[in-house]
Amino acid sequence: MADLERIAGRAVEVALGAGAGDAEAFVEDSTGLEVRIFEQQVESLTEAGERGLGVRVWIDGRAGYAYGTDLAEPGIAEIAAGAVEAARVADPDQFAAAPDPAGEARAIEGLADPEAAKWKTEGKVELAVAVERAARAADEHVVAVETTVFVDERAAAALASSRGVSGAYEATHCYAYLSAIAEQADDRQTGLGFGMGRSPAALDPEAIGREAAERSTALLGAAKPASRSCPVVLDETVAASFAGFIGGVLCADAVQRGRSPFAGRLGEAIGSPALTIADHGADPVGLNSAPFDGEGVPTGRTALIEAGELRAYLHDSYTARRQGDGARSTANGTRSGYRSPPSVATSNLIVATGAHGFAELLAEAGDGIYVTDVAGLHSGVNPVSGTFSVGATGRAIAGGELAEPADEFTIASDLPAMLTAVRAAGAAARWVPFGGSVSTPALLIGEMAIGGA
Repeated sequence: MADLERIAGRAVEVALGAGAGDAEAFVEDSTGLEVRIFEQQVESLTEAGERGLGVRVWIDGRAGYAYGTDLAEPGIAEIAAGAVEAARVADPDQFAAAPDPAGEARAIEGLADPEAAKWKTEGKVELAVAVERAARAADEHVVAVETTVFVDERAAAALASSRGVSGAYEATHCYAYLSAIAEQADDRQTGLGFGMGRSPAALDPEAIGREAAERSTALLGAAKPASRSCPVVLDETVAASFAGFIGGVLCADAVQRGRSPFAGRLGEAIGSPALTIADHGADPVGLNSAPFDGEGVPTGRTALIEAGELRAYLHDSYTARRQGDGARSTANGTRSGYRSPPSVATSNLIVATGAHGFAELLAEAGDGIYVTDVAGLHSGVNPVSGTFSVGATGRAIAGGELAEPADEFTIASDLPAMLTAVRAAGAAARWVPFGGSVSTPALLIGEMAIGGA
């Protein structure tokens, strides 16, 4: 990583020499592999790497950005000059300025697993094949596997700025998932299984395949439940989807643009006392963890909703400066890579666990619905009002126990009402890597509208 740090530092020097008032450089070197398996054979195998530099500069309230992949001296000079030229022709912005130093970032133990480098491509392919094999062997009703995917990545990054910010880190992560198809008579249902970790050794192919099989076969014979308002238990994957959307509307740019139902409600109760959500960019398990964010601000835990009370919005340096009133970056200046400057986004969202086991959640739900999958959540939620109506599948709950499978129904509410109706959180949490990085238990919602038969 020393080479990346040297490149970042040199890019800052060159940008300042080209006329920048302040400069920041971000260097990335990453490699990744994706394997797709179909019918126990490799359907596709993609291995790719990225190595590039992004430079952001400020000149008298104007910001410019440029990037490139030539990291030799002439390439660095060209990228820096491009950023300076972009700033000179940009519109002035009173909030555009280099991020101020915010302290020294601490290393996160276990962020990069050395075991990951020991796995050869053949071993990763065999792991993915084993996932599919496990799903097929788990139940005779599993007649096909829609897709099996294994993904892993190693990324190293370095950042430097003219304000004295500098640092570098390396991280590894991987995950695998599949969608199994179960059939009985004329009914076909799908179910998802997945696992994640810092290296392939952390994945259990038997457990991933078995989960997909169990989820698909549990839905065989499903029918529409009766339309009504009733308690709803959201499983971890569904709760994670809602948590991810809530985190998005608690980002300060959404709030400042009037695209959040929680704008202007800091310090107010927006949920039940059973609900606590935090953003934690330094959690050792979270796939989006790093010692510092895309602007060099040390990461940590930011309480968003604490026992139902809205405690904070997520900020990068720009939205904090725009907010004023002493607002500071919450280390949520996130980069999608060297090709783009940072913008505010969640890191790892963590929904606090409660004291209820799964059986206790079902018992409290009485005659409700257990939701195991939703479709179209991000397109089905109005970000201004928070109202939503989305398709769902799951199981009926009768007398506090799981009953017949249910599909082709909708669940509807609005985010403020839903958060207020959270009655309990499960005692066991799970990390979900889809659409972000979220750790959440199952959640019991006291009342939601069910649209079915």
